Amino acid sequence: MTQLFARSARRHTVHTLLTEKPMKIIRGALLGGVLALSTSCKDFLDVNTNPNAPQVVSANLYLSPMLHWMVTSPQFDGRFVGRYNQEWLLTSTVVTTWDRMGYDPSSDNAAQQWRDVYWTLGQNLVDMNTKAEAEQRWDLLGVGYVLKAWGWQVLTDMHGEIIVKEAIDQSKFSFNYDTQEYAYQETQRLLTRAIELLQKTDGAVDAAYLARTDKIYNGDRTKWLKLAYGMLALNLNHYSNKSTYKPADIISAVDKSFVGNFDDALLTYPNTQNDDINFYGRTRGNINAYRPTQFVVNLLNGSQFGGVVDPRLSRMLPPSPDGQYRGLDINVVGFGALSTAQQPNNLYGYAGTGGLQLPGRYLFDDKAKMPLMTYAQLQFIKAEAAYRSGDKATALTAYRNGVSAHLDFVNARNSDNNQSPTQITSGEKTAFLADPNIVPGVGGLSLTHIMSQKYIAQWGWGHNEIWMDLRRYHYTDIDPVSGVQVFPGFTAPTSLYPDNGGKIVQRIRPRYNSEYVWNVPALTAIGGLFLDYHTKPLWITQP
Repeated sequence: MTQLFARSARRHTVHTLLTEKPMKIIRGALLGGVLALSTSCKDFLDVNTNPNAPQVVSANLYLSPMLHWMVTSPQFDGRFVGRYNQEWLLTSTVVTTWDRMGYDPSSDNAAQQWRDVYWTLGQNLVDMNTKAEAEQRWDLLGVGYVLKAWGWQVLTDMHGEIIVKEAIDQSKFSFNYDTQEYAYQETQRLLTRAIELLQKTDGAVDAAYLARTDKIYNGDRTKWLKLAYGMLALNLNHYSNKSTYKPADIISAVDKSFVGNFDDALLTYPNTQNDDINFYGRTRGNINAYRPTQFVVNLLNGSQFGGVVDPRLSRMLPPSPDGQYRGLDINVVGFGALSTAQQPNNLYGYAGTGGLQLPGRYLFDDKAKMPLMTYAQLQFIKAEAAYRSGDKATALTAYRNGVSAHLDFVNARNSDNNQSPTQITSGEKTAFLADPNIVPGVGGLSLTHIMSQKYIAQWGWGHNEIWMDLRRYHYTDIDPVSGVQVFPGFTAPTSLYPDNGGKIVQRIRPRYNSEYVWNVPALTAIGGLFLDYHTKPLWITQP
């Protein structure tokens, strides 16, 4: 929920705090959410006079739940964004709304990140940063600025105009939207400040103190510094359609960021109760009806790259019961004419809804570590920037690094819980990287290579960035070098959602239960009440 939702819908805020299950790893930090309540809620809950509850918590106790949601909430929304991206589709008796590039009216579907940025982080993040600054805990404050920057980045990339300046203003009951250009600039400012803070060693900088609740890097501020540079590179690379695009700045930021898979920002799920089990794990059952699309299968089965079968095909995607790998047609209801033996298994690797209590596949396992950002992803960002600058040699090196790193990443994720797929062997990896259809010479490298391999490396987790890549290249742009689409085989649904007016989706409407219920005048000012608002192009994707 946004802070505006907290203030103008107090009863709903109370309901949320009473019914949503807290993370086991640090229950005490939920006090931060309680502190955001208004006076009427305080009287109802009476937590501020509870002799059994702490009245003040240390700054680091706010951190763990926010880190959890920073990694997990994109996966909540990925059930919907991933269908825009044609990573997967939802098998149903009809072609569903999101598979048609539409939306669900009067629903909070695809608004988990909105809720978590404004509510779960919200005032809690403000309080943590205020305490950290007062105590000169520059490492924790630097992490706080990274979280703040992450929030504005993901929200503006999903929704376009968002509330930034007035977001956590406790005196307001309605909130004006800011331009996407401002949100991008604010993200850069926050990351620049985070970089400054994470290089400081004076004051009360203390790795042990930060490590108590840092569930990603265990208190290592140098890795948080690399993550800040990586986020800055991602932000700057989104300007590819602007005259202000600066490949050198992007390459410089990547070079100061991750240097190998060991730097990946990964969240480990303890797998002891619902909220600390991987959201995509079989036990939680959130993606039982999802199946891969023809588009992603064809990127891996050799259809698009000279007949070369990618060794990741059998390690990432589920086979059909007959052992073949198939994707579903986004324009066909359910499994179409496929026989039972031909219908792709679920993403865990089992028929129907099977697989409960059994090991899953790749990221779809109860204990699989979920990434926020990876070395492979950043190498593809560097490859694209170098390619666009005309430095094909640097682009090729970064591209090859990205492919190689993701092969290793797949092995690592299939080892998180000793899942069933076999490991990609060194022989398979060497042969794959040596094939000129996959890693060509300098003169043969194309945007099709770079962006398709980046898509594969982000499939199943990097939904926000995949969607931004697709929109930056207008979904079906042609690569002048390869003569084929940048994303080969991607086509829009033949039957778009009626509200689209024949246009392809460009953004997600703001969260219904805060904005369309309580903030209508501000929505009206940005055109948010138009039925086709979700097809309005983003500022960042336009010249």
